Amino acid sequence: MQAEAATIAPSGASELIRRARALIFDVDGTLAETEELHRQAFNGAFDCRGLDWHWDRAVYKDLLRVTGGKERIRAYHARQPIAPPLPDGDIAELHRIKTARYAELVETGCCPLRPGVADLLTAARARGQRLAIATTTSHGNIDALLSRALGKRWAADFDAIEAGDDVRHKKPAPDVYLAILARLKLKPSDCVAIEDSANGLIAASRANIPVLITRSIFFRDDDFSDARFVLDDLSELGCPR
Repeated sequence: MQAEAATIAPSGASELIRRARALIFDVDGTLAETEELHRQAFNGAFDCRGLDWHWDRAVYKDLLRVTGGKERIRAYHARQPIAPPLPDGDIAELHRIKTARYAELVETGCCPLRPGVADLLTAARARGQRLAIATTTSHGNIDALLSRALGKRWAADFDAIEAGDDVRHKKPAPDVYLAILARLKLKPSDCVAIEDSANGLIAASRANIPVLITRSIFFRDDDFSDARFVLDDLSELGCPR
C-alpha cells in the first residue's frame, strides 16, 4: 500500500491542494530538513551541562518516535542503565540551552526551506487560501527557522499557529490539529495537512484531515499507506495555481 500511494500522479496531489480552503503545515522535516540541526543542538546542550550523552544519527532517528524535545530527553534518560531521577527543572534547562543553540545554527543560513515550499506558500496566498502551522516543536524554534527563511514578519501570512506546548497531548494525538480547526472554524474536509512523518500522518488522520506526505530524511521509511498522496518533495506539485 505504501508503494502504491507513492506512485499516484502528482496531478492528483495538485488538485487536492488547489481545492483546499486551508493548508496546514508541519514544520520540522516538512518545511525544512531541520532534524540534523536539532540533533547537533541537543548534543551541544549535553556538552554544556557536562553530560556524557551523545546522540548519533541512529540514536536520534529512534528517539524521533518520541514527539517533543523535553519528552525526548526524558525518554533517553529513562533508557540509561543507572539513572538517578532527572528533575523537570533540569530537563527544562537542557531544552532551553538546546533551543538557543538551534537558533544559532539556523541563523547561519545552513537550513533553507525544502524544494517547493516557498512556491507553494506563494501560490496558496495568491489563491486566497488560508495557511496554518500544526507542529510539536516550540514557538521559538518555529520563529528561528521562518524568520530566517521568510523574513521577520512571516507570522502575518499564517491564520493559526499551534505548537507542541499549546496542547495537552502532542502528535500522534490529534490535539494540535483539532486546535487549528477550531481556530480556523473549518471542517476537516476543507483542509489539507502537509506532513513528513507517520506520527504527523496519524495525528492529522485522527482529526479526519486529508494528508499529503512529503518524504524527509529521517522518516523516509515510515508507513504512509493512509496518506492521500506521498511525494518526495513539494516541487512535484508544480506550483499548483
